[in-house]
Formats: sequence, structure tokens, C-alpha cells
Amino acid sequence: MAGTAGTPGTPRVLRAMNDRAALDLLLEHGPLTRTRIGKLTGLSKPTASQLLARLEAAGLVRVTGTSEGRPGPSAQLYAVNPAAAHAAGLDVTPERIRAAVADITGRTVGEFELATPRRSAQGAAQQVTAALDGAVKAAGLTRDDVHRLVVGTPGAFDPSTGRLRYASHLPGWHSPTLLDEIAAALPMPLEYENDVNLAAVAEQRGGAARGHGDFVLLWNQEGLGAALVIGGRLHRGWTGGAGEVGFLPVPGTPLVRQVTKANSGGYQELAGSQAVPRLARELGVEDVPAGPHADAAAELLARAADHPGGPYRRLLETYATRLATGLASLVSVLDPELVVLSGSCLTAGGEVLRGLVQTELAELAAARPRLVVGDVTEHPVLRGALESALATTRDEVFDTSR
Repeated sequence: MAGTAGTPGTPRVLRAMNDRAALDLLLEHGPLTRTRIGKLTGLSKPTASQLLARLEAAGLVRVTGTSEGRPGPSAQLYAVNPAAAHAAGLDVTPERIRAAVADITGRTVGEFELATPRRSAQGAAQQVTAALDGAVKAAGLTRDDVHRLVVGTPGAFDPSTGRLRYASHLPGWHSPTLLDEIAAALPMPLEYENDVNLAAVAEQRGGAARGHGDFVLLWNQEGLGAALVIGGRLHRGWTGGAGEVGFLPVPGTPLVRQVTKANSGGYQELAGSQAVPRLARELGVEDVPAGPHADAAAELLARAADHPGGPYRRLLETYATRLATGLASLVSVLDPELVVLSGSCLTAGGEVLRGLVQTELAELAAARPRLVVGDVTEHPVLRGALESALATTRDEVFDTSR
């Protein structure tokens, strides 16, 4: 493959570029023959053979079988060696920590969930290590086998202070020494990311936002938030608070002051999941479910999407207007190509809710982005944490120029 402009064309660099291209093709397509790799990379057969021998010797690829059933002699099939490295992700909420370990191909090999009641005797650092150890054990690995860990939390750690902001509802995570405590306990590189940002990573890598460089992900589950992707990169803001749209003042609610103490704001009060059961009662919906407001809201919106008339229809229409009210401010400032609706409360409403929000947004904002429902509905924050950890791990492990 040709080098890019400004890249030194040394044999080592060119070999490394070809190696990485081949590894990425194997990740994308699965097992391939030497001939197929040569065609996809533009390399000659001898060069492709040397490349595969080099990667096999480095433990990065392995032979997985032969291409039986084709005319002529069977050709060996090569695939990325799953055991070349492992990465881990954590999804932290006030109620539990969900952990998972994936091999270098992205396949999840171990999962664990740790309940974190408010009166737990464990501190946050102990909870992180316990959750990770549970997933590592389920994978049949040890901590030392994990190349990198990405932890997703509500809010964000301020890069200037190292303290968690915008998440006063996450008990035990606000100590100024917490990050140092976790780093001292674990032997691998650690990264921390906002949970909604990780949901956006999951959608960008393998979901509804794949191939899009400018999009907004609107999230509504336990809290209302957004992730902003501009030019293909997450925009986090100066203190990590970009996208904390729950604090956004909006028409239709009283002006909320001291929002960080209240851990809420106008848009959260208007369209957060806690507003849905209350709105349903006001509109005459019967059998409003009890329990956690996120679960109740998701059940109500799923019911409403399946019942086209009566109070359920009014619930969807009113809620769509509320969602579009805050979303109009976002799209007016950012003018994104795409808006992804994610989180259990928005995906529960499905295409019916999406269409209503799209119609309302066209009335409230000059920008006209396309709205889609998120594709990654199974643990999107955890999936994004794994994808983020794997991206950096692959860059490091697949670098054969060293």
C-alpha cells in the first residue's frame, strides 16, 4: 500500500502500515486467504506471504482452517488471534456496576454485574476492582491479561481537578483521591468517560451513526443527556460537561436554580424519564406502572407505541413536543447531520416516537437533521467502553514498527 503524504517511506514504516491494513481487514471481514488479503491490500503474493508469516510469528494472526470447496488446492485461512490482547469496560450507575472483558477481535468473553447499594461497605475503588475481577474470572483470565480499562460514569471527571462533576447522585465517587486509589489498585492503563459519550461511541463504531462525523446522541434513561460528535470526534467541553443538557433551561418549566445541587434542570424536569409517569396520569392513562421511573417510562412509551389512539397517543404527542423543545436548542447551535435517539425511554417509543419528534423539531428549529433510533440497545454504555478500550489497545498491540 502506498504511504500517505508526509509519512517517511522507510521499509519498517511501510511494513507496519501494510501489517495494520491487513489486521484491520481481518477484523472487518473475518478469516481470509493469503490471496484475498493480497487483493484487498494491493500487495503481491510474495509480500502478502511475508506479511502473514511476520504477523503469525508475532502472535497477531493464526491459521483457522482452509478454504475447502473451492476449485484447486485448499488455501489456508488466516484470522486475528483473539488471545493477542484483552480489554475491559465498566458501566457505573448508582445501583450497580456492569463489567465486561473482550478479546482483541471485540468478542465479549466475560461479564459480571455488581450491585452497589448506597449502604455498601465497599468504597468506589473496591467496587471497581471487584466488578473487574468478576468479569476477568468469568473470562478465565487474570488482571494482568487486561491491556486497558475504560470506565463509564454519569457526569465527567474534570481534567483540571480529577474530581467527578455533574453527577451528585453517584455516591462514593467524589473523593479527590479516588482516581489515584483506583490506579494504585489496578495494573493496567485506565480511562474514564461520560456514559452518554460511550453510548455515542457504540453507535458510531457499529450502530446507527456509523459513517457519520457530525451527530448528536440524545440519551434518556435514568437521566437526560447528550453526546456531541463533531468532525468525527467527541466534544467534551472544558470541564467535561458538554452535553449535560438535562440542566438546559427550556420553556414549559420553572427556572431551576442551583442546578448542580438539585442535579436537575429545566429539560430534565420537562422531558426526563421521571416526567413520563406523571404526564401519563395527567392524560388519563390507566395502570401507570410503579417502580423505578426509567423502567416505568420505558414501559409506558412502549405501550403507547403499540396503541395508536386515546390517551396513549396524546402521551406520545405531548412527550414528543417536550423532547423537541430541548432538542431544538441543540440542533440550532450545532447543526448536526444526524440525531440518534438512545436510552431505554427513547428506544421504547421506537419509530412512532421518532417520527413525532422529527415532525415537531421541523416546526421548532431551522436546522433539519435526520432523526434515527439507536441500533445498540443492549448495554450501549458498556459496549462503548469496550469499543473505546479496544481502539487504543489495537493501536498499541498492532503497531509492528517498534
